[in-house]
Amino acid sequence: MRKLVGSFLTCCFAMFLIPLAVLAEDGPSLTIYNGGFAAVREYVPLDLKSGVNPVTFAGATTTLEPESVILRDPSGQHSVQILEQSYRADTISQGLLLSMYEGKTIEFIVGRTGDGKDVTSSGKVIRSGYVPAGSQGQGNQSPVIEVNGQLRFSLPGEPIFPDLGTDTVLKPRLNWLLQTEQPGAFNAELAYITNGMSWAADYNLVIPEKGNTADVVGWITMHNNSGKTFENARIRLMAGDVNKIQQNGLRRDYAMKAAMEVNVAAAAPVVTEKAFDEFHLYTLEHATTLHEEETKQVEFVHAMNVNSQRVYVYDGMEGYYYFGNFVGDNPGYGTQMNKKIWVMQEFKNSKENGLGIALPKGRLRFYRRDTDGSLQFIGENQIDHTPKDETIRVYTGNSFDVVGERKQVDYHVDRGGHQADETFEVRVRNHKKETVNVRVVEHLYRWSNWKVTNESDEHKKTDAQTIEFRVNVAPDQEKVVKYTVHYSW
Repeated sequence: MRKLVGSFLTCCFAMFLIPLAVLAEDGPSLTIYNGGFAAVREYVPLDLKSGVNPVTFAGATTTLEPESVILRDPSGQHSVQILEQSYRADTISQGLLLSMYEGKTIEFIVGRTGDGKDVTSSGKVIRSGYVPAGSQGQGNQSPVIEVNGQLRFSLPGEPIFPDLGTDTVLKPRLNWLLQTEQPGAFNAELAYITNGMSWAADYNLVIPEKGNTADVVGWITMHNNSGKTFENARIRLMAGDVNKIQQNGLRRDYAMKAAMEVNVAAAAPVVTEKAFDEFHLYTLEHATTLHEEETKQVEFVHAMNVNSQRVYVYDGMEGYYYFGNFVGDNPGYGTQMNKKIWVMQEFKNSKENGLGIALPKGRLRFYRRDTDGSLQFIGENQIDHTPKDETIRVYTGNSFDVVGERKQVDYHVDRGGHQADETFEVRVRNHKKETVNVRVVEHLYRWSNWKVTNESDEHKKTDAQTIEFRVNVAPDQEKVVKYTVHYSW
């Protein structure tokens, strides 16, 4: 009786096999996340009878998370319950077939004759060496084949298999037992989470040889390593720090919101952006095919004449020094010096500045146009997720022609009176042919109660322990900034 039931179910699964080619006209929808996963939504045509229906969907990815599957009638006219679900991703491969023929003798092509005929030799598969993907094993091992009574730790040739076996799959698939009391044909909505998909943003800023404007071009790069091609897909990209448990689990509420949300076509830019929950969604306005193992790029930012300025920063204190140090026998503590002046580029992400959309995190590359029109790469860095109307400032390297020098010129501590005075002198030398504005940053690390009692230039307090002097340095000139700070405790 058990054999008859098994044969019946196998037959039914074959009858209900659903190839991708016959899916509904509405193509799949993908929401790809920064974290290397995606929420997938597509439609599966079902024709269910009253009671229990065995159904197989042969269009899953090889990295699907089975516990994330949602199957429903979007119209609400049919109530469908998944009584049982099994997921098979062990698609046919040489290693898998070898494992199915362990203990058996098969033929191997070991060469060819002069007239092109195959020369074969028999070998017994002692060990296939195959380890299923996602298993706890240590990866594939060397196969062991017995040929003429001798063991070989490699294949003697190309294996020839008599058949595919009785338990092989050509594509990853989901097998269901579906329960319904409302029979009929309808397009069911299938949603699930899959790994193996990712996207990233890259930005290129082209700066003219002179001036403070830049052209900004932003690219989105998508990678599909899910083991499936998505034909004519509607693609959206979620930017933000979405919480996801990495080990076979997922906080998938935001992901499923995005997967179930209806795509609305609009004739406008290549990519549009909107806020979604605590994140931002970027929608590709035209459906596209994302092939398996494909990397695809689209342009999503193109702004001209963006106001951008170069910023020079001299933070002369080398390294980090802990707060509250008044060591009398080491008055030079915290006075180590570096001469490097940082070069930074900043611009405001505002509508008035030609931008004004939430920019996802990514790599920012800077190019400057030379006088002959050629482009030269001048640095790069990463930016984080940046809302509109925020200022972006990134470090691009150290200046070659602008250097700094910092030294302590006076220090006195009165432990009985609970006070100390310290004087620093900072020199900035400009070897360029134009005037530069340098932000001299000083860290008042000795104590929380402090007051600048004397200074050559006016300072600006940037936080509780940091001050900044903004000075202009003429070509081939040196600017000296000197200040005294009084500490009390």
